[in-house]
Amino acid sequence: MKKLLFVFGLSFFLISTATAQKKKEVVIQKTNYNPLVKSLETTLGTLYLSLSGDKKEKRDWDLFQFLFKEEAKLITTGVDYEGKLQAKYMTPAEYVKASKSWMLKNGFHEKEIHRIVHTFGDITQVFSTFEAYHSENDKEPFAKGINSIQLMFDGNRWWIINLLWTNESETKPIPAEFLQKDDDY
Repeated sequence: MKKLLFVFGLSFFLISTATAQKKKEVVIQKTNYNPLVKSLETTLGTLYLSLSGDKKEKRDWDLFQFLFKEEAKLITTGVDYEGKLQAKYMTPAEYVKASKSWMLKNGFHEKEIHRIVHTFGDITQVFSTFEAYHSENDKEPFAKGINSIQLMFDGNRWWIINLLWTNESETKPIPAEFLQKDDDY
């Protein structure tokens, strides 16, 4: 009898897990994000757009996470309370959890102002200079910095492998070569 109950319980668990997974796949398939990752240009544009929005404007975090390869990392650098440079590593899901409330409360628009691209084979490194605003109507950014974005093209789509960024500061201004504003972005 115990064996029968175990088999029944295990079967129920496996069926319910498979059903939940199938429902998740159906939801993902309803929103076709694939055209947004077919080119380097659309992938980078989607990255910036997925993060940007006014106060109380919800982001499409599923789209944001769709941009990243499964083991991808988002890495921010900054100086800690002792003045030492540190790096904080996050998965896309951890980034969403850490940033979502702040973005809804404050508004956040990240705009690319300059890009330097280096490609070899199926890998690309992008240095993308950005300005951050609370609202699209703001005249001055509250932050500037550089995103170092490593991407891979698998023959069908672009994947973000890592996104490393640092903000400008008084002691670390962005060099002029990274500040040439481009009208295309």
